[in-house]
Amino acid sequence: MTSKDAVSHMSLALEEAKAAASRGEVPVGAVIVSAEGRVLAAAGNRTRELCDPTAHAEILAIRAACTEVEDERLVGCSLYVTLEPCPMCAAAISFARLKRLYYAASDPKGGGVEQGARVFSQPTCHHVPEVYPGIGEDDASTLLKTFFELRRD
Repeated sequence: MTSKDAVSHMSLALEEAKAAASRGEVPVGAVIVSAEGRVLAAAGNRTRELCDPTAHAEILAIRAACTEVEDERLVGCSLYVTLEPCPMCAAAISFARLKRLYYAASDPKGGGVEQGARVFSQPTCHHVPEVYPGIGEDDASTLLKTFFELRRD
């Protein structure tokens, strides 16, 4: 996987985040890619639309990718997400056995990877993916800040 591929996959996740924002959802997007580089799933947040607090982009993408590969494990796959996963999503990433996690913006308030709960650092964590933060951080951060500024006005 080249850095060009990582940027390209994160761009797809950012498009999902923009689509989520247009639906009134918190703009977070996620893409899951197979070990061979094939996009298996892409999703944006849908918690409001589905009236489901677990309908985070990462969870929806994991569900769709598992359906695509007909397995509950995504061994060798990578997840690209525009915001640091929350603790719930970090746990799902571990349970799905994703090989790599790439995320754009850190989430000091609700993150569960390098902020907050630090799920992958816990002794009860079953699987720890390789973690690569900061890819596309500026674009993802700007999208989130703009979304919340408009909501406050």
